[in-house]
Amino acid sequence: MSKLTTMLATTAMIAVAAPALAEKWDMPMAYSATNFHSENGVKFADCVREGTGGAIDITVHASGSLFKGADIKRAIQTGQVPIGERLLSGHQNENAIFGFDSVPFLATSYDASAKLFEAAKPKLEEILADQNLTLLYSVPWPPQGLYFKKEVNSVADMEGVKFRSYNNATARLAELAGMLPVSIEAAEISQAFATGVADSMISSGATGYDRKVWESLTHFYEVDAWLPYNHVMVNSDVWGGVSDDNKSAIMACATTAAADGLEASKAYTQFTLNGLREGGMTVGPAGDKLVSDLQEIGATMTSEWLEAAGDDGAAIVDSFKAN
Repeated sequence: MSKLTTMLATTAMIAVAAPALAEKWDMPMAYSATNFHSENGVKFADCVREGTGGAIDITVHASGSLFKGADIKRAIQTGQVPIGERLLSGHQNENAIFGFDSVPFLATSYDASAKLFEAAKPKLEEILADQNLTLLYSVPWPPQGLYFKKEVNSVADMEGVKFRSYNNATARLAELAGMLPVSIEAAEISQAFATGVADSMISSGATGYDRKVWESLTHFYEVDAWLPYNHVMVNSDVWGGVSDDNKSAIMACATTAAADGLEASKAYTQFTLNGLREGGMTVGPAGDKLVSDLQEIGATMTSEWLEAAGDDGAAIVDSFKAN
């Protein structure tokens, strides 16, 4: 056999053995590479690559390196990227339903949060479908607590404090508590606190731990205000072009990612609170007066959200409470 014939035969064998040219999917994520959401996203990408036989190759871009958090949803909708992860409560200005998971003190535990998510999911998927988005999986953050640069025993102690907000609910909480809301992306938290742009925030222990906020802040109060969700979505036009077999493989990976992400969130809760303590912060439950004040604010915000969300919001809350 000539060298040319051998080379052609070898090339043909490689072509038969190799999968079709892989689709390259960039997946922007807003949080640091070491955050459990991002790590879970990488495992999901690996699962998809294996499950589709290499036909779909997802590359995760953490820390808002490809698109800032606020821009990720739009980037998926418009096809700038095929897939990405976003905290949908950051888009309540588009539709109040997106803020279902940020209604203060409505669902304050993992079990309650899961029930609320299941109640909201059908309507959430319907709204996303109208925006050319298909929901793949969702993972909750640990319960949200309050970070400060000083001891705080009541809402009166919050007066005039510069407060990092990440969605409508956090901005409204700041206003009702007499604080000054400042919109700051997760990737910019450390710099914002170090430079005095903000002196407080409401977030999980995970965010504070990832950003080493003990370098600037001193107190974390466990108030378990809510458990917001990050959602991984795919552009519906792109999804429509995926083969049935690959869709099945991706959805299987999504189911695994949702379960793994939930367990990681639970495990990360105590780990990160311990980490905040080790960093030198005072960590513990809020006092009775602060809790009472916050519950009053929560009642106001719940009424406001129900008014904004209308019949759909009421149906979600009724379904949640019925279960």
